[in-house]
Amino acid sequence: MIRILIADDQALVRTGFRVILDAEPDLEVVGEAADGRVAIDEAARLHPDVALMDIRMPNLDGIEATRRIAAKGPHGPRVLILTTFDLDEYVYEALRAGASGFLLKDAGADELLHAVRVVAAGEALLSPSITRRLIADFARRPPASERPASLAELTPRELEVLRFVARGLSNSDIARRLVLGDATIKTHVARIFQKLDLHDRAQAVVLAYESGLVTPGEAADTAA
Repeated sequence: MIRILIADDQALVRTGFRVILDAEPDLEVVGEAADGRVAIDEAARLHPDVALMDIRMPNLDGIEATRRIAAKGPHGPRVLILTTFDLDEYVYEALRAGASGFLLKDAGADELLHAVRVVAAGEALLSPSITRRLIADFARRPPASERPASLAELTPRELEVLRFVARGLSNSDIARRLVLGDATIKTHVARIFQKLDLHDRAQAVVLAYESGLVTPGEAADTAA
């Protein structure tokens, strides 16, 4: 059972999400919050697996609430940002704050259910339109002059795995490309997150692009 906290300042929106989510046998809404401060308190009290987080809320916005919830570490709730505001600045802020996914409120019920399950499983999820603009933005930036010192702690194999993660490949996809077992790739990914102090794959994508480890348009099978 995936336990879910809904944080949105509109009661009608929270009710709509609850109806959709509670209708699924593997999903359970365990709490609601009308602002960011309450969301933080409820996340600590209820220990949900996923927090659906609106961005614009009173008292404390969803970005800061996400940052504080994500600071609890990899064992805390995964945050899926839900917003009507399709703006780049929120995408970057949410990902850097530790969000595991970003989905617009006009997404269909099936997309919402899929997103919750993907994020709960520890994967990252961005809507296709957001992903395209995210990559386009990095393409416009000048190449990174130097890479973070923490990347030097990775082994050559871990760097290779990180590049594949940044291009959106799943553990199974990476295992097939490198002719390794799924468990081996899972171990590599866990070590990468630990060495780089990353919460999940979403943050790994941001770090890889910002550091120049991966460049937009680079083929997924390139070993650069």
